Amino acid sequence: MPLYEYACAGCGATFEKLVRRFGDAVACPACAATDVEKQLSVFAVATASPSAPFAGCGAGACSPEAGGCGPGACGGGGCPLE
Repeated sequence: MPLYEYACAGCGATFEKLVRRFGDAVACPACAATDVEKQLSVFAVATASPSAPFAGCGAGACSPEAGGCGPGACGGGGCPLE
């Protein structure tokens, strides 16, 4: 079952909905209006293997001469090379 994101034209609420069949009616959970618009959304993929480090973090990228790793550097958890 696909999970879609919607925006309500009546109250402006945004919500997600599992849609069992194409063409099923979707109503806003906040105001029960059926005038909703499907939003463009991205998807995520989970894998069993770990992902590679952030491309901007290579040998020397986290050295003191290069400015070191700060908050948000190398994917948010600091430099994985340290």
